[in-house]
Amino acid sequence: METMLKTVEQFEEPEPFRFLGCHETEESKEINCFLPLARTAWIESTDGSKIADLQKVSESGSFSVSLGMEVPTDRYVVAYTDASGYTSRKHDPYQFAPQLSDFDAYLFKKGELLLSYESLGAHTADVSGVAGTRFAVWAPNASAVAVVGNFNHWTPGAHPMENVKHSGIWELFIPDVGVDEVYKFAIRSAVDGKVRVRTDPYAFRTEMRPRTGSIVTTLSFDWTDGAWMAARKQAGSISGPVSVYEVHLGSWRRRPDGTFLSYVEAGRELIEYMKMLGFTHIELMPIMEHPLDASWGYQVINYYSATSRYGTPQELMWFINECHLNGIGVILDWVPAHFPDDEFGLSMYDGTHLFDHMDPRKGKHPDWGTNVFNYGRNEVRNFLTSNALFWTGVYHADGLRIDAVSSMLYLDYSRKEGEWVPNEYGGRENIEAIDFLRSLNRVLHEKYPGVLTIAEESTAWGGVTNRVEFGGLGFDFKWNMGWMHDTLEYFTKDAVYRRYHQRNLTFSVWYAFSEKFMLPFSHDEVVHGKGSMLSKMPGDYWQKFANLRLCLTYMYGSPGKKLMFMGTEFGQWSEWNESRSLDWILLDFPSHSRVSLLVGDLNGLYRQHKQLHSLDCDPRGFEWIDFSDSDNSVISFVRHSADGGKGLLFVFNMTPVPRYNYRIGVPWKGKYNELFNSDASEYGGSGIGNFGGVESDDIPMHGRMQSISITLPPLSGEIFIPSGEV
Repeated sequence: METMLKTVEQFEEPEPFRFLGCHETEESKEINCFLPLARTAWIESTDGSKIADLQKVSESGSFSVSLGMEVPTDRYVVAYTDASGYTSRKHDPYQFAPQLSDFDAYLFKKGELLLSYESLGAHTADVSGVAGTRFAVWAPNASAVAVVGNFNHWTPGAHPMENVKHSGIWELFIPDVGVDEVYKFAIRSAVDGKVRVRTDPYAFRTEMRPRTGSIVTTLSFDWTDGAWMAARKQAGSISGPVSVYEVHLGSWRRRPDGTFLSYVEAGRELIEYMKMLGFTHIELMPIMEHPLDASWGYQVINYYSATSRYGTPQELMWFINECHLNGIGVILDWVPAHFPDDEFGLSMYDGTHLFDHMDPRKGKHPDWGTNVFNYGRNEVRNFLTSNALFWTGVYHADGLRIDAVSSMLYLDYSRKEGEWVPNEYGGRENIEAIDFLRSLNRVLHEKYPGVLTIAEESTAWGGVTNRVEFGGLGFDFKWNMGWMHDTLEYFTKDAVYRRYHQRNLTFSVWYAFSEKFMLPFSHDEVVHGKGSMLSKMPGDYWQKFANLRLCLTYMYGSPGKKLMFMGTEFGQWSEWNESRSLDWILLDFPSHSRVSLLVGDLNGLYRQHKQLHSLDCDPRGFEWIDFSDSDNSVISFVRHSADGGKGLLFVFNMTPVPRYNYRIGVPWKGKYNELFNSDASEYGGSGIGNFGGVESDDIPMHGRMQSISITLPPLSGEIFIPSGEV
């Protein structure tokens, strides 16, 4: 007992329950307490009556008392006075045995405890009629772990945890600690003996930066989106419209004093704005807790905490619930590729490279100076898979856009020769990460049918959106970075040079159906000196707006789901800055408000006409009319629907020169009504058009027996619909 007393006092004891609490012998009961802040202490019954004084047995704060066997000690309270004379009364934590089951520990070690957030972290509980919080943390290379917080004046070792059956998972139920208590874990490493104070990897809430404490909370919420969740299981996302508005919540809009809007404040405005513009989904850039605003959320510390910048977990749940009640899906950016080095987070969590790799050639990301997760470790895979299930299950998120997938797939990503380690077969593929992504997609789709996974993947890796059983990675969609790059390279060129670069627009169609693509005009294209979408466009003031309207029309006509970063929809002039609001005052100017009107109409057409979405990921949905007229910088094509009806005809004039009597071949005889014209006066254009529509002629053109003669407005995209078609 003397040895255990010493290890408890020195914060080196992995099994404090062997010494602390009530222990019976054949003749007596002995109660041992470690109260480093106490001057005097005693035992009380739960009704407040004094049972016995505790005797101080060491200057470090160990107290003990021997009682007769007849004294009731099923539940007792430890009371003490500190040096200031303040008296504290709390149930003894060490009369409540750890609750972690052998099976949960086994599954976690295998990487199959899919809802590990229910077992680890901080959970309020009622144990034998006593309210408190159960704490559990994974730290297999620690010699001792303790919970620290305001309730013990952040004293390491005051509440030592039990290494449950040597599983590496440490647990302690602390009575009388409840919601809103701030806490961390003090972890003594078995490797170097140092004590590190860390946040809870499974914390559901975290203090507002610059503070970093974890906060005990519950995730109770009265969800009312049952109809949406039921319908989501049957959602045909591949054949349905998916038009995503990408938002950085901290800079979409701010209060007049420059502070953040809450999830509720932003939600009320954002939902109405989304409905007005007709987007089907909102994508939130990472809202998991992160210390640095300038990281935009992509350097996550607390993967299970909704950032406190914008409010409480329940406020975020309200936001998502309201989106669903208004017919809007919610996609969350998720970052399983890397995590930052901040000393209070996951890095060197128990004094070892617990979540990452020891070898910097595998464990350090050269571009961002962050740590790469060790996907070969079952518990790490469990942590990440459980996190994906957490956001889609507990928070009802409708999808995860997974950041930096390319960096996960390749061991030599952004690394020079000698800076990376080949896989076991001598190749550059990260086999462990590939296996993790496949497993993640399989589990997520099995558990929550209808939830989308979207890969930010910029390489030529094959099968990103193929099903796992067919050798693919199992994602629903992949960002088409090639389309985005080629499109912006084309549109940023002066119109006089576009004839030499028409291949930028036509080439991507040849691989457009090799994956299930999403076409992104994302935040990455409007930062770091790249300028806003509007400012990229060439020409004078009028031409810049015309080019932006043309570019957006081209995106909505192209096969693939759509994504647009905030501000693009009204022609933000300045480059995006995460530290300030968008320039909403621009909507007071007609040129900008008319771009917003155009985006709303494009979303309406995209949702209404099945030709624009039902075969987005199928080559049957696209047919060229003519891609060879580079001299005039004109392209034309037809978008088809799955039901075999007549399609929609798109014609684009990429120059500021109107073209009259321009003839193109068409698939069907009859009248072609002008459904949409980006040069219409209501969008800020010149108002040149085709007076509602044109009749086809029996004049062969472009390999078709019928053709139409149309007027092409300057810098315009036009959509024609055959009569009788919807």
